[in-house]
Amino acid sequence: MYKTGVKILEATIGIESNREELLPHLPFKTEVKSLLTDFKDVKSLPYSPDLDGYISIVDSDEEPSVEYLKDKINFRGPFLNLTKEASDLRFSLWGNQGFLYRYTLYLLEKKHRIFNFHACALYHEEKKQIYVVTGGAGSGKTVYILTGLAKGLKLFSTETVHLRIKRGNIFWFMGSLIDNVRLGTLKHNFPRFLPKIETQEPGEEWQKKIALDLSSYKTDFEQLSTPCEVILLLPRIEEGRKGSLINPIEDKRKAVKALFDNITQKLTETMILYDKIPVLGFEEKEMAHTRLKLVNQLVHHKALIKIASVLSNPYDCWGDLLK
Repeated sequence: MYKTGVKILEATIGIESNREELLPHLPFKTEVKSLLTDFKDVKSLPYSPDLDGYISIVDSDEEPSVEYLKDKINFRGPFLNLTKEASDLRFSLWGNQGFLYRYTLYLLEKKHRIFNFHACALYHEEKKQIYVVTGGAGSGKTVYILTGLAKGLKLFSTETVHLRIKRGNIFWFMGSLIDNVRLGTLKHNFPRFLPKIETQEPGEEWQKKIALDLSSYKTDFEQLSTPCEVILLLPRIEEGRKGSLINPIEDKRKAVKALFDNITQKLTETMILYDKIPVLGFEEKEMAHTRLKLVNQLVHHKALIKIASVLSNPYDCWGDLLK
């Protein structure tokens, strides 16, 4: 068996396979399918017996299968062929919507009590405030990132926001610095961020995304903790809408539910790898209770000065929040 290991934030994972081609080869490229669009770093690590979790891939002619053991996940099947034939390698073992992504979220939460919002985060240097904008694909995170950077905010994460609450303090960890953005969005709405690219066919600009490296806009620090103030936003962006409607969420029970749903979705949902293999997400009763406790602590924490839903067009999404 060929063996390697990776470290993502504090999670450590050993990976082995009977085919060297099936191991992840670092460093990952800056591309749409890359885990670098989920996490700041994926570092190489020696394989050893004291890591957080393990993945084994045996390439064989048999029907694909997945076996969940205590700290090890076993895959068997024709994975070399599956990789060649896949319609979308984002949903593969090492893709940014695939297995290692979800397994890392699980290990960060299970082993290290680091919880992970599907969100972007930006930092206001003068006010010493972190803005966490939650939401899935199409919710408006990219709009908030690019308009926020244009207004002078610093980038802390594009896609996954990591936090830990310990002894009453909130600790934030820098996330991904690469964002997958439609070419049309950059060309027509944010041309200042458009990199030099090859000429595109008519209409392709709205179909194709590029991995946009925004690391030059990042904060000078990779960790942040209280007394930094926190603003949590739940956005909905609509083209053609006039102005920005910011509605504070006064009922903290509703805020807890919205944030719990966000922090849980990517971790627990069933995924389909290589168009053929349904793979269950990760959930345990104790983890769910701990996660709910964490969200309650965050919503009631004195550092959280605002939580609000926002309905706006792309250009007015910040409203008067930065004044």
